[in-house]
Amino acid sequence: MTRVPRGYIARRRRTKMRSFASNFRGAHLRLNRMIIQQVRRALVSSHRDRGRQKRDFRRLWITRINAATRVYNVFDSYSKLIHSLYKKELILNRKMLAQVAVSNPNNLYTISNKIKTIN
Repeated sequence: MTRVPRGYIARRRRTKMRSFASNFRGAHLRLNRMIIQQVRRALVSSHRDRGRQKRDFRRLWITRINAATRVYNVFDSYSKLIHSLYKKELILNRKMLAQVAVSNPNNLYTISNKIKTIN
């Protein structure tokens, strides 16, 4: 039987997967089956951890705001600060509040005074 030269489709698919695995080590870089498994696993982890990263940063910001409000006696707690912000319709997200609380606590005082003076 004569030899039939295969097309380039499978090779193209494998080289595409290999390009994803360019920074892997050992067999995860060299063997096609391992490359496919590890790339799948890496993509699943990256998809999962994008959501987890958002949660973790939000938790960090809330912790920083809570610590700053208690240390500098701006409010009794984080929840009362956020509640009064919503009540007075001041739109500040937690990321910005955490940045203000860490870098410049005096501005946190001005924000709290703004909340208390608005009727």
